[in-house]
Amino acid sequence: MRQDCILAIDQGTTNTKALLVDRAGTPVFRGSRPVSIVTTALGFTEQDPELLWESVADVIAEALRYAQSQGFSIQAIAISNQRETALAWDAATGRAAAPAVSWQCGRGSAICNRLAPHAKEIRAATGLPLAPLISATKWAWQLENHAATQGLADAHRLRLGTVDAWLIHKLTAGETFSTDLTNASRTGLLNLASLTWDTRLLGLFGISSEWLPKLCSSASVFGYCKTFPELNEVPIMSAIGDSHAAMFGHGHYGAGTIKATYGTGSSLMALTPTLVSDSPMLARTIAWAIDGVPQFAIEGNIAMTGSAIQWLGEFLGLPDPTSDVVALAGTVEHAAGVFFVPAMAGLGAPWWDADARGAISGLSRHHTRAHMARAAIESIAFQIADVFAAMETASGMRFIELRADGGATRNASLMQFQANILARTVVRSRNEELSAIGAAWLSGLALGWWKSLDEIEKLPCIADRYDPGFDPATREQLYSGWKNAVNHVLSGKAVRA
Repeated sequence: MRQDCILAIDQGTTNTKALLVDRAGTPVFRGSRPVSIVTTALGFTEQDPELLWESVADVIAEALRYAQSQGFSIQAIAISNQRETALAWDAATGRAAAPAVSWQCGRGSAICNRLAPHAKEIRAATGLPLAPLISATKWAWQLENHAATQGLADAHRLRLGTVDAWLIHKLTAGETFSTDLTNASRTGLLNLASLTWDTRLLGLFGISSEWLPKLCSSASVFGYCKTFPELNEVPIMSAIGDSHAAMFGHGHYGAGTIKATYGTGSSLMALTPTLVSDSPMLARTIAWAIDGVPQFAIEGNIAMTGSAIQWLGEFLGLPDPTSDVVALAGTVEHAAGVFFVPAMAGLGAPWWDADARGAISGLSRHHTRAHMARAAIESIAFQIADVFAAMETASGMRFIELRADGGATRNASLMQFQANILARTVVRSRNEELSAIGAAWLSGLALGWWKSLDEIEKLPCIADRYDPGFDPATREQLYSGWKNAVNHVLSGKAVRA
């Protein structure tokens, strides 16, 4: 007897994953492929759109082989994706016009400087600060600096989209050009009040609505697969940004729920009962949309957390940069007064200071590489704590606990330090593919496998709890040291609470 399942694709910054998720909401297959990221001579960060697609095609092929061997029948496709990464392609040929500009890339800073007089207007409409992170700055840069992109615009053949739109285009053999509201809410072009592309902002960035995809709820039909014979006419039933998908995958949907995704960068998201008032420190966003109804949230994005560990390992010349830094950090009990502020590409929330630069402070003769490694690990927890505090201020809510997911959460020492610095319990999901799970659950909701969010909340979620262990004086001493270190790297452009 064949068993129904959902094929969930999670296209991330450094890996593409595929899961098969059954009717119990649990994974029965996992596959993964690495993807490369390029830093140019100008310091720009980008990826090859075709290689992103090839990684997706590879994991789909692997999942199909498993499904056929085990008697699974794929009923729907679900997509979660790295978010603000900006792509441009030819509507006629389907070929990429330029490299995908990574969400990490700061090449849009000049665009931001030029549009600075409109920053408040942009924030009020979109919920986002005017920063190089948002996709609109990247597309504006491409239009001004890539002749091929501008040529397609002049020929009325240009398509601009985030990774979800690119994958949907590829899966449907070019028949569908759509995005979901969560990904749209990260572009800097979506009006949160009207849930439409904002005509005024399109004009500011020099972008035409004809180049942008159709807007859809996160759980809806995005088209039908045409690319793989085994998946012919299988519907794409969900698409959602990876951080939003992870939020959904935690299985708690009440206002006041807060989670942190620990990845290359990190994202904190807290569900709010309504669209809250603007805050200069945080973003307002759409957590997901079902049947056209958005669940609003506040969010803070941190550019360098996991990537800061990678950077330090490379800086120290370690053979396996990330793993070796983690191992080094484990050889000392604390950073002994060393603080590492990983602002090599500026600081995100709650500072939004693109001109800040990284620093290691507090060094003495007795310090070793191990203390630097420990400081790098602790910098993740400190940055999370900064955003956590800003979110409590902006929302007027006190969060009881922090839900955690992502690769770095495997580090139990980091999770315990996080609980200590927050003075709150950290609940770590044991599911390392939470973004893919969240996207799959949304597809299951659209398929009618589950009738409501209440039913999804009853699905099994395995987690570990870390309770705070610092006394108040120790916590205050460490956190004050961190804040002093941050103050030394901030420029005059930083947002101050």
